[in-house]
Amino acid sequence: MIVTVTPNPSIDRTVTLPTALVRGAVHRIGATSSEPGGKGVNVARALALAGLDVIAVLPARPGDPILAGLQDIGLNIYAVPVTGAVRTNLAITEPDGTTTKLNEPGSVMESADIDALTRAVLEYAQSAQWVVLSGSLPPGMPEGWYADMVAALRPYPSKVAVDTSESPLAALAHHLDRAAPDLIKPNAEELAGLAGVTAQSLESAVARGDAGPVVIAAQRLIARGVGAVLTTLGAAGAVLVTANGAWLATPPPITPRSTVGAGDSALAGYVRADIMGAGPAQRLAMAVAYGSGAAALPGTALPSPSQLNLDDVAITAVRGPDPDSDPDSDSEPKATP
Repeated sequence: MIVTVTPNPSIDRTVTLPTALVRGAVHRIGATSSEPGGKGVNVARALALAGLDVIAVLPARPGDPILAGLQDIGLNIYAVPVTGAVRTNLAITEPDGTTTKLNEPGSVMESADIDALTRAVLEYAQSAQWVVLSGSLPPGMPEGWYADMVAALRPYPSKVAVDTSESPLAALAHHLDRAAPDLIKPNAEELAGLAGVTAQSLESAVARGDAGPVVIAAQRLIARGVGAVLTTLGAAGAVLVTANGAWLATPPPITPRSTVGAGDSALAGYVRADIMGAGPAQRLAMAVAYGSGAAALPGTALPSPSQLNLDDVAITAVRGPDPDSDPDSDSEPKATP
């Protein structure tokens, strides 16, 4: 079983524009959709489409619209009863796939609600292969909650993945000595913040076909106990770094329609491949196939296995420089097909 945890779930409303977004202008909407969401919910939805045994754990008050939405799509969930309403997030997508997101902060979580969510996660973790902790934290929840959860899950048999950003990610990085997860899934900006380098240095290097700076930055996290670092890089693909190697994946060509849920789908693909017993290069390939598959779909749609183009994902093994070197330097890795 796979357990996904979404402390700050949402109703994701997507507005599709037939023309490019112009600030201050009046626009006609081409299409709209609303789906139950939040990063962990998206991961669970993608895994459920592949037929995996998954449960999404999230806080929601009885009768909240997100519960009806989750029931409609048949997702297995456990809702921790709380008093606040689930937030609504708005995504505006343009014809070229550019997506603008407007996210509400979420309702305040009381201490009793936080304790109940923590207990639920630990209970389900007893029989889980993976626990996936995803997304932002709502107001009232301590910034270090993910770090505390990773530490609390150490005695359990499940692997732990974390996909978050900003202060919760910084708090996790600060406590890697006691709370190093099996997998972290940052994007370039998030990895740069963790490694103390600039996002521009990582993104510009990857644009030149040089994965070296990303590998170096990720190796620093591996040296601190993280099992694997899966860095998603949008249209450039992704880089996976473990203690045993590093790999760059280039996605198949697609026509992007919406990036909503693409990173969550990539995480789902990685977990699915790991459950199947795949090696690191194959886990990366599955992650990128899922991410690009989601980007090719409209709105908040998530890919099913039949919508993946796994064969056209190109994988390159990367031998990065020493992790003590400077990711902002011009050193280049050696790549082998």
